[in-house]
Amino acid sequence: MHVADTIPADRLTIRTAGRLAALAGWRRYAASALLGALATFALPPGYAVPLLLIAFPGLLWLLEGAATRRQAFAVGWWFGFGHHLFGLYWVSFALFTDIKQFWWALPLSAAGLPVLLAMFTGLAMLVLWLLPLRGLARALGFAVVWAAFEWLRGHIFTGFPWNLVGYAWVGWLPVLQSVSLLGIYGLSLLTVLVAALPAAFADPAEPPRRVGAAFAVGLLLFAGIGGWGALRLAGAPTENVPGVRLRLVQSGVEQRYKWQPEERLKVFETHLELSASPAREPVTHLIWPETAIPFFIEADAANRSALAAVTPPGGMTLTGAPRAVRQADGEVRYYNSLLAIDGSGAVRGSFDKAHLVPFGEYTPLRQYLPFGAMLGGPEFSAGPGPRTLHLAGLPPVSPLICYEAIFPDAVTDPADRPQWLLNLTNDAWYGQTAGPHQHFAITQVRAVEEGMPLVRSAQTGISGVVDSYGRVTAELPLGVRGVLDAALPKALPDPTPYGRFGDWIFGVLLLAAAALTLAARRSR
Repeated sequence: MHVADTIPADRLTIRTAGRLAALAGWRRYAASALLGALATFALPPGYAVPLLLIAFPGLLWLLEGAATRRQAFAVGWWFGFGHHLFGLYWVSFALFTDIKQFWWALPLSAAGLPVLLAMFTGLAMLVLWLLPLRGLARALGFAVVWAAFEWLRGHIFTGFPWNLVGYAWVGWLPVLQSVSLLGIYGLSLLTVLVAALPAAFADPAEPPRRVGAAFAVGLLLFAGIGGWGALRLAGAPTENVPGVRLRLVQSGVEQRYKWQPEERLKVFETHLELSASPAREPVTHLIWPETAIPFFIEADAANRSALAAVTPPGGMTLTGAPRAVRQADGEVRYYNSLLAIDGSGAVRGSFDKAHLVPFGEYTPLRQYLPFGAMLGGPEFSAGPGPRTLHLAGLPPVSPLICYEAIFPDAVTDPADRPQWLLNLTNDAWYGQTAGPHQHFAITQVRAVEEGMPLVRSAQTGISGVVDSYGRVTAELPLGVRGVLDAALPKALPDPTPYGRFGDWIFGVLLLAAAALTLAARRSR
């Protein structure tokens, strides 16, 4: 045994951990909620990653003071509640487009989603509390259960993988390159694993030298990831698809006016006017945002002719618009769609959104609820899922409407791999909040994961072009009305490991972390 192995753990760390563990009642849960809120600032648009070194050890120390299953669950639940309350505050801004009608839903919107999402954190901490783990093994086990429940949050009940811990690295592009190998869930796992290790310094039975060595290895791991990512970026070409020049139209139309009957044609004309504005270089294709055309243009030959008049010769306009499709039994179904319209006014391709927003575009269990979707009017039906469109003058493209871009490993058709991703969205619901910034950051990760560029057209911003390495090559800021003319970057010649194997890589990494946890427990 080394002499260093007998040195007590840092007294300040032990004192801090003891005080947190000794908290009881509302003080314990208030501290947990504050730590959860603190962790939010590590995510977009804050990117203060070092705060996770405070938030996660603090959560583990609070968990040490839990004497019952209920208390363990509550510690985790309050952390998740504080985390999502601060991270998703902007969701409530959507109600202010018609606050007179939906004022009653404001408390449900502000707190309801955090209440539900916090269940995952609560259950994760309950599972961890039940496991016979201490010191380093508990810190490692924490990362395993956190990552597992983060993956569950992204998949069950239609899934909501927003603000995953790995998104903290979007502001650190060299580290972000690792998602091309591991995916965002894998990066989250490694991030939580390293951030939680300092909690073990407070365990008197855990030799400080052993904890310090484990933490140093974790820091070296991320230094290695960052170094590899920097080399990858240094050697990354900046090639564009020849003969393609996109014009992204950002109309800046306020959401409260968009769907009013007397305003719909004005919204359309605003997009036409911006599309026809002079360009420094010839534009080949127009990109309009989600529901940029707020009426059924497929059945409107006159307005399709107006659109054809501004469509570049030989090119197309790719726009969001609703579709109405009559079924064989006479029922009419409505879709939130992308339409590709050429210079003759003909529709040459379409895509129907598959992953609809609960309570926004459809109402789950509607037969039991006294209200419909917040959009009002008929609810949307879901399309068949990821699909590659083959359009004249463009590489094959996978459309993603609104928050379809937030679902890892679900943005392309594996049987018909595209060469770029196109995200049409309408973040005007959320005003000048963190929401659009978070959404844009998430789309950057999809580009790196899949090794292909992503083009994003948003009604009020942020619109932009992201290359296959997550670099923003062109951007139109939030709240600006205008157009963005940009080249289309090339995709990588071969799929990334994540693009090839998807979340199976995360599964292997999760099993490896679980094995490491067991090894740490045995060697304690």
